[in-house]
Amino acid sequence: MNKVTVVGAGNVGATCANVLAHKDFIKEVVLLDIKGDFAKGKALDSWQQASVDYYSTQIKGTDDYADTADSDIVVITAGIPRKPGMSRDDLISTNAKIVTMVTKSIMEHSKNPIIIIVSNPLDVMTLAAFNASGLDSSRVFGMAGILDTARYRAFLATALNVSPKDIQAILMGGHGDTMVPLPRYTTVSGIPVTDMIDAEKLDAIVERTKKGGGELVKLMGTSAWYAPGAAAAQMVETILKDENRIFPCCAQLNGEYGLKDIFLGVPVKLGRNGIEELIELNLNDEEKALLKESAEHVSAVIDVYKKMNVG
Repeated sequence: MNKVTVVGAGNVGATCANVLAHKDFIKEVVLLDIKGDFAKGKALDSWQQASVDYYSTQIKGTDDYADTADSDIVVITAGIPRKPGMSRDDLISTNAKIVTMVTKSIMEHSKNPIIIIVSNPLDVMTLAAFNASGLDSSRVFGMAGILDTARYRAFLATALNVSPKDIQAILMGGHGDTMVPLPRYTTVSGIPVTDMIDAEKLDAIVERTKKGGGELVKLMGTSAWYAPGAAAAQMVETILKDENRIFPCCAQLNGEYGLKDIFLGVPVKLGRNGIEELIELNLNDEEKALLKESAEHVSAVIDVYKKMNVG
């Protein structure tokens, strides 16, 4: 029997839990939030949807970590969004404390869970959870690349007037403006995307992808939730079904790509044990330079976090 906990009943967390319920292969999803009634309300709403959309997975809302006992996977979406006047350092400090507290609380009730981080700043929060968990790095990683590639594929599908189902793509690097889309590894039903779209249009799509989150904030006044929630749910599904699918995830690097002691977006094979394999692509010089630039940006943010001594 599989059990999944989603921490944070906001838009992203509630969407993730609801998407998982619709998959209809998990016995129980626990939706935990410091606002217990809020989580209970979201869970009850989803359960009342079950007979309409024909699934049996129950979502249990709670504010008690004891209800998360023996979770196979925990998705952490908890944290606050950056507010006007708030510095990057303030956001890192606040969310690192939240993610650290959540992770330690989870570990009190589950011995060896897989932890997926969605909280921002993503790369640093994944490191914070890893430090707090005591788990192997194959069991603590972040959701960013799947969301970023989803945006990239959506833009390409629109530009090419094709189904996004047929587009395969990989992005690497940090979650944000320094992410590294790889057109050389992008295909449409096996056809290189560079054969189907001119360089100028492709470059514009790459730039739009880098700022994809900001575009949605500008349109809605808040962060996205449908695609991020579904992306986290996809990671849960491929792990529990032991599918060994290859996705870009925020993972700890220990010499791969010439990088160490950093959590960064790279392609990995996801299966029952979490990261079953970290895949090292044969990048060309331009791609290596872009990845190095992205890693330097992430390292600078990690340095800020390390100086805070968040325990």
